[in-house]
Amino acid sequence: MNLQLLLLTLCQGLFLVNNVTFIAINGLVGLQLAPFGWMATLPVMGYVVGGAIAAPLVARTQTRYGRRASFQIGLAVALGSALLAAWAAQTRQFWLLTLATVIAGYYNANGQLYRFAAAELARPGWQEKAVSLVLAGGLLGAVVGPNMAAWTRALLPTPFVAVYLTLAVVALIAMGVMALVRFPPALVHEKHAPQGRSLGEIMRQPVFIVATLGAAIGYGVMNLLMAATPLAMQVCGFEFGATASVLQWHVIGMYLPGFFTGHLIRRFGTLSIMGVGVLLNVLCVAIALSGVELQHFMSALILLGVGWNFLFTGATALALQAYRPEEKDRAQAAINFCVFATMAITSFSSGALVTTQGWNWLNYGSMPALVLMAAALVWLKVRRPLPV
Repeated sequence: MNLQLLLLTLCQGLFLVNNVTFIAINGLVGLQLAPFGWMATLPVMGYVVGGAIAAPLVARTQTRYGRRASFQIGLAVALGSALLAAWAAQTRQFWLLTLATVIAGYYNANGQLYRFAAAELARPGWQEKAVSLVLAGGLLGAVVGPNMAAWTRALLPTPFVAVYLTLAVVALIAMGVMALVRFPPALVHEKHAPQGRSLGEIMRQPVFIVATLGAAIGYGVMNLLMAATPLAMQVCGFEFGATASVLQWHVIGMYLPGFFTGHLIRRFGTLSIMGVGVLLNVLCVAIALSGVELQHFMSALILLGVGWNFLFTGATALALQAYRPEEKDRAQAAINFCVFATMAITSFSSGALVTTQGWNWLNYGSMPALVLMAAALVWLKVRRPLPV
């Protein structure tokens, strides 16, 4: 761990403050403003749809301007979108709130690249641990995000407006921290220099397919259940403070393992750790289906968080084997686009299922994806019998 990684870890934490707070409140604000209940999570969906739309643009910006300048543009967008969301909540405009979250998706697409940038700041052979440690910076989001939402939601007459304004301040702080990070010089793409393989050739590799599935399914299942949790707990009669506590422990489960996930990957292999992540997700569903008391929500969401960490960190480490340095921008953009597209589907499905079919059917709906992920891991293990 060096100073640059520490600064990037702090940026990751501030990114997760934004991310977790959006998840915690957008569904609830959407439920207050939406014309129909099933549309409540459209603002959550907007955040990831915006990320999917922005992913190719972010890749081009990274190539042209480099890591730091591109990340600062993302933070400027975070600042503007938070102010727009505050205005939408103040004036009770549902579609303006949804638009604000779509715009915020540009920051989401930028922040998802912090983990790849971490590998570039580490010595050769330590990339997995660098990725894992920077992801662990999300603990700041776990502690600050839900508590900040609970503390500021009623500071102004209109609920949650102050939360969005606070996120604008968080973006300003992140801009100051990012200004201190020194990334390696960007590769100069000379006219006759090798440009690497085509995106289609990169994406046809089995290792790329499984890495992308791991990232997309890990985030998709996590998002499906997490985005619905505030709504499900409200239906079950829990106060927002209890919901914020559950989400806080969920995000701690997501990022606390980052301090040792990289070591576990080096010790047991990437596919083994990803397999444990799938198993933890299945245990989460089993507990969620066993009851709707506070301890059920708490235990299920903690397991969901740890399962996501193992699956997503493993997928990121696996992806590093699938592309060359000159191919990184388009390969990473393709992975993130698949992640955002999956999250967009699960964000919408989350609100629609929990408000029409209930919490149990929502959990049943996550199982086919987990079975597919388990099959993909077995398939790659058979094709590559050596540890990966």
